[in-house]
Amino acid sequence: MSMVLILEWVVGIALIGGAIACVTTENILAAIVRLSLLSMVAVVAFALMRAPDVALTEAVIGSGLVTFVFVVTVKELFAKEDKNEEVH
Repeated sequence: MSMVLILEWVVGIALIGGAIACVTTENILAAIVRLSLLSMVAVVAFALMRAPDVALTEAVIGSGLVTFVFVVTVKELFAKEDKNEEVH
C-alpha cells in the first residue's frame, strides 16, 4: 500500500469521526471548534485530491469565515438571552 493511500484513508476516517463528533457535542462552542477542525481536515482531503483551489477556498471560507460568523451569532444569542432574563 502506498503512503498516499494510507493518508487518504486516515483523512477519510478523520472526516467521518469529526462529523460525528460535531453532531453529538452538546456544548455549542465546542461544536463550532470541532466544525472548524473538521473543515481543516477537509482542506487536507482536497489537497490530496489535487484541488488546491478548492482547498484554499475551504480554508478561508469554511475554517475562517464560517467559524467567525458562528461564534459571533452564538455570542449575540447569549447576550440577548441574558438581557431577557434581566428584564423579567
